[in-house]
Amino acid sequence: MSHTPPPILQANPHASYLAYKHEIDEAIQRVLNSGWYILGKEVSTFEEEFAAFIGVPHAIGVGNGTDALELALRACGIGAGDEVITVSHTAVATVAAIELVGATPVFVDIETDSYTLDVKQVEAVLSPRTKAVLPIHLYGHPVDMPALLDIARRHGLRVIEDCAQAHGAAIDGRKTGAWGDVATFSFYPTKNLGALGDGGMVVCTDTTLAESVRILREYGWKHRYISEVPGLNSRLDELQAAILRVKLRHCEEDNQRRRLLARQYEQGLARTCLRLPASAAGIVHACHLYVIAHKDRDALQQFLRHRNIMTGIHYPLPVHQQLAYQDRLLRPLPLPRSEKAARQVLSLPLYPELTDAQAARVIEAILEWHAS
Repeated sequence: MSHTPPPILQANPHASYLAYKHEIDEAIQRVLNSGWYILGKEVSTFEEEFAAFIGVPHAIGVGNGTDALELALRACGIGAGDEVITVSHTAVATVAAIELVGATPVFVDIETDSYTLDVKQVEAVLSPRTKAVLPIHLYGHPVDMPALLDIARRHGLRVIEDCAQAHGAAIDGRKTGAWGDVATFSFYPTKNLGALGDGGMVVCTDTTLAESVRILREYGWKHRYISEVPGLNSRLDELQAAILRVKLRHCEEDNQRRRLLARQYEQGLARTCLRLPASAAGIVHACHLYVIAHKDRDALQQFLRHRNIMTGIHYPLPVHQQLAYQDRLLRPLPLPRSEKAARQVLSLPLYPELTDAQAARVIEAILEWHAS
């Protein structure tokens, strides 16, 4: 009788909980005993700690990463009739947030190696309605922010960083989230810094923008029950903040473990015909995902599944080709690299608790498929 090896998950937030179970359980009990469950000391302290981690003065905890994007856009004055330049090779949340404020997403293509926004295309899609650029640090690799900021300054554009997959990534020592006018983070459980539920954060340097986000996240209140502007109900709760405070203490070491596993994959798969992740000079990659590419991606994914190795596809269809958005969004340029990526990318198992032996098993299976 053949032996089926235990499954290797592509992501494993439960393992992250178990890794810090004692600290997390203590933090949860502290909140339960406090009697204060919304916007209390845990949230305000986590905001201070996360702002220090990123290297900015302001951080505002919100309900999730999509809300963070919407609030950042609103705080920057982006609304109906405005255009926001971004990419189609992303989670739909990015585009959903732009549409939630009444603005129109305008797509440019991605870079071949990093899968991030191709800065060289930005000026080609500018119009009198363009108000902002929304770069996404996809998979943990930063967009070329110095080049993008140069364009934004010359054309008077806001820059709103989507850092949902880039906790701890950096360019020349400066973390993602500290480059644009404002930046957003998601704490979805599978992120490098993941809650045990939903959560998000908006960070910035500008005090006026920070105050605007704080007001907008809670019904437009400056004073309780008095709405000065239309706002949302989007609050990071005390339990998640307490859990995230524990995980933030371990984020750098967890990221380093991710990088070691990525190096193991890189060395083990170097002689295959797979396209492996690449990092530009001066980049610290957050290694949120380890994404390979191959024209026979679906066959490889099925082969690995039969060996109880789970993988993911981030993302299987560009936003502009999805039923909800096709023929409705602005796509002034062709997007061949985005469309090719959707056909070819495959995310291998990657999280700090993945063992060297498990990573070796993934490599061995891919090499077997490659040789067949």
